[in-house]
Amino acid sequence: MGKKIKKEAEPPPKDVFDPLTIESKKAATVVLMLNSPEEEILAKACEAIYRFALKGEENKATLLELGAVEPLTKLLTHEDKIVRRNATMIFGILASNNDVKKLLRELDVMNSIIAQLAPEEEVVIHEFASLCLANMSAEYTGKVQIFEHGGLEPLIRLLASPDPDVKKNSIECIYNLVQDFQCRATLQELNAVPPILDLLKSEYPIIQLLALKTLGVITNDKEARAMLRDNQGMDHLLKILETKELNDLHIEALSVIANCLEDMDTLVLIQQTGGLKKLLSFAENSTIPDIQKNAAKAITKAAYDPENRKLFHEQEVEKCLVALLGSENDGTKIAASQAISVMCENSGSKEFFNNQGIPQLIQSLRSDSEEVREAAALALANLTTCNTANANAAAEADGIDPLINILSSKRDGAISNAATVLANMAMQEPLRVSIQNHNVMHALISPLHSANTIVQSKAALMVAATACDVEARTELRNSGGLEPLVELLRSKNAEVRRHASWAVMVCANDELMAVELCRLGALDILEEVNLSVSRKNKFSEAAYNKLLNNYLSLKYSLTGYLSSSNIISDGFYDYGQINPGTKLLPLKDLCLQEPSDLRAVLLVNSKSDVSPPPSMEDKSSDIGYGRSISSSSSLRRASKEKTNFHFSTGFGSPTEDKSEPTSGRNTALSKSTTKEKGSRKGRGKREEEKVKEEEEVATAPKLAGEGSPDKEWYPPSDPDFCVYVYEVTKSIFPITNIKEQIEALAKYVAEKMGGKVSKEKLHDFSWELHISELKFQLKSNVIPIGLIKKGIFYHRALLFKQTTLFRTLQRRWRLPAGSSFNSVGGSITLTLGTQTLTIDSLASTLGHHLR
Repeated sequence: MGKKIKKEAEPPPKDVFDPLTIESKKAATVVLMLNSPEEEILAKACEAIYRFALKGEENKATLLELGAVEPLTKLLTHEDKIVRRNATMIFGILASNNDVKKLLRELDVMNSIIAQLAPEEEVVIHEFASLCLANMSAEYTGKVQIFEHGGLEPLIRLLASPDPDVKKNSIECIYNLVQDFQCRATLQELNAVPPILDLLKSEYPIIQLLALKTLGVITNDKEARAMLRDNQGMDHLLKILETKELNDLHIEALSVIANCLEDMDTLVLIQQTGGLKKLLSFAENSTIPDIQKNAAKAITKAAYDPENRKLFHEQEVEKCLVALLGSENDGTKIAASQAISVMCENSGSKEFFNNQGIPQLIQSLRSDSEEVREAAALALANLTTCNTANANAAAEADGIDPLINILSSKRDGAISNAATVLANMAMQEPLRVSIQNHNVMHALISPLHSANTIVQSKAALMVAATACDVEARTELRNSGGLEPLVELLRSKNAEVRRHASWAVMVCANDELMAVELCRLGALDILEEVNLSVSRKNKFSEAAYNKLLNNYLSLKYSLTGYLSSSNIISDGFYDYGQINPGTKLLPLKDLCLQEPSDLRAVLLVNSKSDVSPPPSMEDKSSDIGYGRSISSSSSLRRASKEKTNFHFSTGFGSPTEDKSEPTSGRNTALSKSTTKEKGSRKGRGKREEEKVKEEEEVATAPKLAGEGSPDKEWYPPSDPDFCVYVYEVTKSIFPITNIKEQIEALAKYVAEKMGGKVSKEKLHDFSWELHISELKFQLKSNVIPIGLIKKGIFYHRALLFKQTTLFRTLQRRWRLPAGSSFNSVGGSITLTLGTQTLTIDSLASTLGHHLR
């Protein structure tokens, strides 16, 4: 046999490139391969890039810098499945980088990614495409793009995928999407609740957790709650709570239940099936604080509905809440307190907490946590509103002290809640006294200065509730509380203005406070507020009237009018008519001024036991106020010889001594008259009185401007006026006929003021000269009314008003509420119900010029 000859291989065609194996160690080189037309190279390049991207965030950033994203987006629509799959896998990994997400949004590749969710695609493509969408949906713009490109429907379909990773990525993306209300509405249209509920049966906790979180969001809508109820969703949730192995899901399950309990039908269903008792027992017995907290939150949300509260009360939810108050966890205490604050809207629940719950809430007020104190104060505020028994229970549990301490809290909510509780308690006088004893007025200063309108409102309300007596108002004034209170009258908030006006009305119940409030501008502010239809309120009008009615000197100067209820007291002075907005100086300042050509200020003062010190000489009656005495010592001595009685602030009946008082004619401001009276006494008696008088001078306090400025200042005394009051009380009050009584009083006033003066002889009356002489003698514009012996209509009007006329008539004849006394425009009128009587028509001796 011949030797075989080996056949030579045929050479490759000349137009074919010989295969080349390249090993690249640079990512940049592989990125360049993404532009290759060869499918095998594209597939291998994508596979290499995928492995590189998996290694960390820095590699993802490197690929972005190398420009790998744009060529990869083109490969998402490649004809070859392997190339398309590998490109999708890369984007599933790269999309977790924020810069990559931003570029993907700009390149508008959402349609291409969503297309990978098609049913015919491989599970691997579904996994990484859904992962890419989950990463993209973490930002708002990504959510919008996914929703607008119809990504929600294929995601819901993938919830039924056999692959757990696909389920996890799909439910995570849906959870992110349903944060937007439009997506939630579309989700309900696509009937997504049943497949989401099916995920609760998954063996993977992360899938169950994401499903519960998604349900927790969508069940905020009523329609979704109804869908969950119709698909037996509550059964699934309760089974999770009953399974101890699923305790990591209990918190989220309770959140969903909390939403569902807001629906009345769902609550009835769970109550009928015994689920509500299970829920309460679970919350009470759980040892996990977050579970207890969420259970309390579930009760809170549901209890906003009155019917739900009724059902809860029937199930004795109060016991569960009281038990939760004893938790050591602050979050649980807060949630339980909030639930109680809602549940106590039910009268039965409010009564239950009277015996149990209030002591625990008081204990929470002493917590180191501001949030706990605020929540406990809120519960107490609702419990004590319109409930005196709960207010008493809070006081008995020693709640006043911690409540007052909370007024200095840094949390506005805690302050307003504590102030509300204290205001509710202060409605009862014993509790109000106890609150006042805890220095509450000083504690209210900080809340009154708050910038929060709710705190301002509650603080002002607190002042209105507690400043009901002189001591409390004095404490408020001394603590500097009147200034911020007056400023609150300017508030643009209607409730703040209303409560501030209420507080001012309460504080203005005595003259001293009314004068101080007017000095601070309260009257001017209230006048301005009452001119506005939108800003005024009933309290602002009442406060304005209260200020005037307790500062009669100002009221008389502003209006020239005093009603039957306006009883003049010591210290009243008639300054004359002033214009609105003009400040009326205090009496002390007026007394210390030098005499001028201004109208004389008429002073009413019946206090004879406290007066400026008398002069050592009888002739010193012309020394002015603030420098020495206001009237002659001889007059003082004469009045002492005639009467021995004391007057209170008002004008009651004097206490008569054994000696019978003499006629008022003997009490004129005349030295000779005084000596005439004194001559009737024995010489030893006069010497004894002189020694006594000198002792009084030595011990009497000095006036302001003399000696130490810290000495208390007293208004000048008016012995003549004291005698007038006594004589009227003795001689005119017993008259039984009202007309005769008024006539007698009018004649008496006319006699003391210079007698009857006809209109034709008015120019000869010389009353102006008489007033000027008194100003010069007293060295002041302030003249006690009793010193005036020649007076015209306004002098006589004031004397008529003050010599117990209205007090006598009102007490004796029971004048109607509308009765008033008026001296405006040169006339003196007495209004008795619907009838107006002119004083001059009853007693012509007052003079025709008084008409």
